[in-house]
Amino acid sequence: MRIVIGEGSCGLAAGAGAVHTKLEELLATDNPKGVELGITGCIGMCFLEPIVDVYEDDGTLHRLVRVQEKDAQAIYDAAMGGDLALLDKLLISPEEEQFLAKQTRVALRDCGIIDPESIDDYLAHGGYQAITKVLTTGMSQEDVIQQIDIAGLRGRGGAGFSTAFKWRAARDAQGDQKYLICNADEGDPGAFMDRAVIEGDPHSLIEGMLIGAYSIGASEAIVYVRAEYPLAITRLRKAIVDATARGYLGENICGSDFSCTLRIKAGAGAFVCGEETALIESLEGKRGMPRLKPPFPAQAGYWLKPSNINNVETYANVAWIIQNGGAAFAAMGTEGSKGTKVFALSGKIARGGLVEVPMGTTLREVIFDIGGGIRDNKEFKAVQLGGPSGGCVPASKLDTVIDYNELSATGAIMGSGGMVVMDETTCMVSMARFFLDFTAKESCGKCVHCRLGTKRMLEILDRIVAGKGEPGDIEKLEDLCYAIKDGALCGLGQTAPNPVLTTIRYFRDELEAHIDERRCPAGECRELISYSIDKSVCIGCTACARQCPVGAISGERKSPHEIDPQLCIKCGNCKTACRFGAVQVA
Repeated sequence: MRIVIGEGSCGLAAGAGAVHTKLEELLATDNPKGVELGITGCIGMCFLEPIVDVYEDDGTLHRLVRVQEKDAQAIYDAAMGGDLALLDKLLISPEEEQFLAKQTRVALRDCGIIDPESIDDYLAHGGYQAITKVLTTGMSQEDVIQQIDIAGLRGRGGAGFSTAFKWRAARDAQGDQKYLICNADEGDPGAFMDRAVIEGDPHSLIEGMLIGAYSIGASEAIVYVRAEYPLAITRLRKAIVDATARGYLGENICGSDFSCTLRIKAGAGAFVCGEETALIESLEGKRGMPRLKPPFPAQAGYWLKPSNINNVETYANVAWIIQNGGAAFAAMGTEGSKGTKVFALSGKIARGGLVEVPMGTTLREVIFDIGGGIRDNKEFKAVQLGGPSGGCVPASKLDTVIDYNELSATGAIMGSGGMVVMDETTCMVSMARFFLDFTAKESCGKCVHCRLGTKRMLEILDRIVAGKGEPGDIEKLEDLCYAIKDGALCGLGQTAPNPVLTTIRYFRDELEAHIDERRCPAGECRELISYSIDKSVCIGCTACARQCPVGAISGERKSPHEIDPQLCIKCGNCKTACRFGAVQVA
């Protein structure tokens, strides 16, 4: 019997470490059945963490969810006694199992299944067979690129550019040294796909990068990863050491004449370094600021040598494509968007976590069939796709399919895969302001349009959410949006207006309510709302008064209370505390 604990960042944050320590102590004291204890990465069901998988000797899986340290003794007792029925109260429900049942996993194929710190486990699940196939069966650089081309693999980091085209350009470029780079600088709020892949299956990234390096003729590969991912860095570092020791990295890989090393560069977390030329500047020890293009990195990248950059998810697909053939990957998806795509579901969603679905799946299927819909029976309002560079897609567009062109038509973008769900209580004006505040602060300042344009837009939105909007503000925002899109140097600036433009496009009525009526329809903007107590509902339980930090609520016990508007700071504590719906927001 094996007991496997999910120890991705989400699992550890929920308490998986304590569960592991307790089980380790129990098994070290007495383990007559020879039960093995292991770890794995995030399987994607973050809403159920900590997750413990119990495998019987015949391979039967019992998935235990929301496991706490106090449950470790019961798991141990059940394992020792052989009566796993004792764990029924911890078992995942059939409804919760639908989260994975409706997915198709390629990039995440081994995440949450293998031990990310064991190269032997990766090898046992078919690891490094693809690079071995490439190097021992006579596949040429063009043969490999051809399979990537047949697969129709487009970059999963945001722009969706053809991977095969980039690889050919780098291969054909003249240079005595070439570099292959992985962009793991995942900076979108609400995005954690790349982190999960590195934490859960680091060798798949290494193998994909090796195949890419062979295809373009690179002898050095680099993973540029944000320093805020310490667990991912630790596991990737161990994977590099283990792969080198087994002959999958270094000199004469698999006995061939192909040699390649791989190293990690930890970035400081600047959002702009997600742009490939800014990333290269940072790699060279300079301030991360985008370069003018052309020349493109394929001609003059890292140290002005031919270089190729793709993100983690892109490389994580490569070994699968080589093993199964490009046609198998292309069989999934739509005409212009092949394969699968990983999304990080977060926000007001019932089941948050990682989702991988074939291109062509609708937003409705992801949010409602897999994600379980909106928490607390609230109404779906919008979903933010593509992070700060994307846009808000409203309920009327829920049947839009996941496809690069279809999503672009809505005003959003595929992006790296962030999918932040919003309900009826979300103010779309405030949300647009939130994302613009992020991009304004993350602007590198190199070009005027982005540096000053985003700041001017933010000032207007600040006024609007503060109840000081003016007639003509919407038109000013639109003018600024298009000026920034047309004049900004890099993708950060060119896409920064997207959240504002989609808010104007789909939620103009909310903007107008803020400006013309000094009212926030969602009841979120503090300066535009007021709190009161419905005396016909209030029973005088005093819960609201006890939670008010400024003493703005008065009233006798078992008598209706009231709020002093002069003292109220609009923190919302009273509404949260009231169990009877007596606190009203207007």
